[in-house]
Amino acid sequence: QVQLQESGPGLVKPSQTVSLTCTVSGGSITSSSYYWSWIRQPPGKGLEWIGYIGYSGSTYYSPSLKSRTTISRDTSKNQFTLQLSSVAPEDTAVYYCARDYTGWGPYDYWGQGTQVTVSS
Repeated sequence: QVQLQESGPGLVKPSQTVSLTCTVSGGSITSSSYYWSWIRQPPGKGLEWIGYIGYSGSTYYSPSLKSRTTISRDTSKNQFTLQLSSVAPEDTAVYYCARDYTGWGPYDYWGQGTQVTVSS
C-alpha cells in the first residue's frame, strides 16, 4: 500500500519561498512509469495542478506557475519537494501530493493535504 504524507510550514509571509515535502512509503519514487505531482486547492475553488517529477527525475510545471516553481527529489529519503517562490495571499491553499502513471492523472494515491496560509 503506497502512502504519501505532506509536510510543510503552515504559515508563510508574502514574498517568501514555501517548501513542502512529500514522503512516500510503500513504493519507490524511482519506480518505472510513475509520476509524482503537486496539486493545490485554494479555499472555495477547484483543484489546480502545479507540476510533477517523474520516475527518471524529469520535471514539468504548470505554465501559470512555472516561473515560481521547483520540484526536486531526494531518492535516499524517498521524498520529493515543492518550492514555490514569491508567494502571495492567492497561494493560500491546501497542497496535495499524488501519484499517477502518465503525469496528467488520474491519480491513484493522494496525501491527506497540508494547509499553507500566506499572510503577514
